[in-house]
Amino acid sequence: MPGSDDLYPPAQYSGWWMLLAFGILVLLVAAAWLVIALTRPRRTMTIQGDAQGGTQLMTMDVLSQLRLEYLERVQRVEDDYRARRLTARNANYELSRVVRTFVNEYSGLEAPVLALDDLVARGVHPALIDAISRHYYPSIFRQGPAIDPLAGAEAARTVVRTWH
Repeated sequence: MPGSDDLYPPAQYSGWWMLLAFGILVLLVAAAWLVIALTRPRRTMTIQGDAQGGTQLMTMDVLSQLRLEYLERVQRVEDDYRARRLTARNANYELSRVVRTFVNEYSGLEAPVLALDDLVARGVHPALIDAISRHYYPSIFRQGPAIDPLAGAEAARTVVRTWH
C-alpha cells in the first residue's frame, strides 16, 4: 500500500483540559471537607443561663449534659410511679430501658439488646450489673410482686452518675 513515510506527533491536549481536571478535583475535595465538617459531632453545647438578672453563656461538656438528661428521665419515671401512672413492674421496666439506653448513648455499648450474662462477660461497670440483677430482672421476669421502683430509681441514678 502506498503511503507516506512521514511520522506525525501525537495530538496535544490544550492546557485548558488540565485546568478543568484540577478544578474538578478541587471541587471534590471541598465537597468532601464540607460533608465531614457539617456531620461531625459537636464537642460542647452552649446553654442559656440566667445569672443575677443577666444572661450568660455556659458551656457544658456533652457527656455532662447527657448525664443530666438521663437523670431527669429517671426522675420522670419515679414521679410517674409515685403518681400511680406506672405499676411497680412497668416502672422497673422503664428504669431498665432508660439505664441501658444511657449506657448505649454514652459509650456505644449495645446494652439495650444484651442480656445480663452478655454484659457480665463484657466486664461492664459493676453498678449496671448490680442494678439489672438486683432490681430490674427480678421485677420484670420473676413471678410475684415487683421490687420497689424507688430503690431501682436510686440504682439507675448511681449508674448514670458513675458510668465511665
